[in-house]
Amino acid sequence: MTTRTDESASPIIESRSDLLATFAGGEKPREQWRIGTEHEKFVYRTADHRAPSYDEPGGIRDLLLGLTEFGWEPVVEHGNVIALTGSDGTISLEPAGQFELSGAALDNLHQTCAEAGRHLSQVKAVGERLGIGFLGLGMWPDKARSDLPIMPKGRYQIMLNYMPKVGSLGLDMMLRTCTIQTNLDYSSEADMVRKFRVGLALQPVATALFANSPLTEAKPNGFLSFRSHIWEDTDRDRTGMLPFVFEDGFGYERYCDYALDVPMYFVFRDGNYIDVAGESFHAFIDGRLPQLPGEKPTLADWTDHLSTIFPEVRLKSFLEMRGADGGPWSRICALPALWVGLLYDDQALDAAWDLVKDWTIEEREELRRVVPRLALKAPVPGGGDVRDLARTVLDIAAGGLTRRARLNSAGDNESGFLEPLKEIVASGETPADRLLDRFFGEWQGDISRIYSEMSF
Repeated sequence: MTTRTDESASPIIESRSDLLATFAGGEKPREQWRIGTEHEKFVYRTADHRAPSYDEPGGIRDLLLGLTEFGWEPVVEHGNVIALTGSDGTISLEPAGQFELSGAALDNLHQTCAEAGRHLSQVKAVGERLGIGFLGLGMWPDKARSDLPIMPKGRYQIMLNYMPKVGSLGLDMMLRTCTIQTNLDYSSEADMVRKFRVGLALQPVATALFANSPLTEAKPNGFLSFRSHIWEDTDRDRTGMLPFVFEDGFGYERYCDYALDVPMYFVFRDGNYIDVAGESFHAFIDGRLPQLPGEKPTLADWTDHLSTIFPEVRLKSFLEMRGADGGPWSRICALPALWVGLLYDDQALDAAWDLVKDWTIEEREELRRVVPRLALKAPVPGGGDVRDLARTVLDIAAGGLTRRARLNSAGDNESGFLEPLKEIVASGETPADRLLDRFFGEWQGDISRIYSEMSF
């Protein structure tokens, strides 16, 4: 989740145009389009597989401080280091200590993969000294909520208090899941709309290809991506497939209306998070927020609010693709390859839209509902299954990456980063399927094997 790293003064929102300017301000010419990749991982003690607390010796705080030797600068909240900033982006903490790199905005996927490699090398080097390891999965395979620590970030306590009021699985989302996300640019409102629609319609394909959360508390949970299923009962006010995105006239105005209607979580003032959970941003604009009577929001407040909305694709000043489970190093590179290949090439974008443009709202919702359980075997509108669709989607993405012609020093384009996904489609087995095969086969139900065989 987003970590506030800039506490400088922000202008007051004077009109609706100020809200819309956040979206319009993200418009960039094609030559300035960049790729931002976020990936989370679970942190555990190598001695006993326990999730370390923030302030224990050799815990999460010491892990953060250890990374400063690589040039990372601490971000402090109430005396606690809760994030790091550097040339490779921001390192931050999810609520139970899941470790996230929100990578820098980069030109090509070769740079993205190099960035991921640097980050993983750094955390492993510090982790080895501290007796800490890292797992790339979509959900803790063996931890109950009560097994997990809470990080000392003010916004998380507000969310932990609010989540049980609006859904039954929100605490699992916060405490027990990890994801890989990709952030991408657009050139205009019309370009944003095209990319949003394709990204949203095909998000279940990404969920299926990256499905990697079939185990909960050391037992199969009945899903291949339980992480994805969790979002169905987290908070319906701020999650889902957003049917209005496919309606005529969709654009910045309609997304702004949606965001304004999403209840607030907090307001950040003077280094503190003020609990306004459930309150209306409309009321805030009118100076009627009960906790801050007469006070009007700033643009930073609006940016914060946009970061607390969690649909399958999210609009800020860029588009976030949010449907994938966490995974190993190769799939960290594969997710942005999928979306860059589809969305950063006009021919690919048109071909991808042709695949999904005739789907009804009900068909899109049904696909989203069944994919967490069935993954590649889920039926798709018009016939066939997600495996068939994924094969076509990957061919389109490979063409897009080839035409982009971003080459490394060996002369390779970016399409090679799709190979882990092509292998999944060829085999018909998701990462979750393979985890279950091991669990029932060679592991004989011994979940501890996951730490020796699935760590970074």
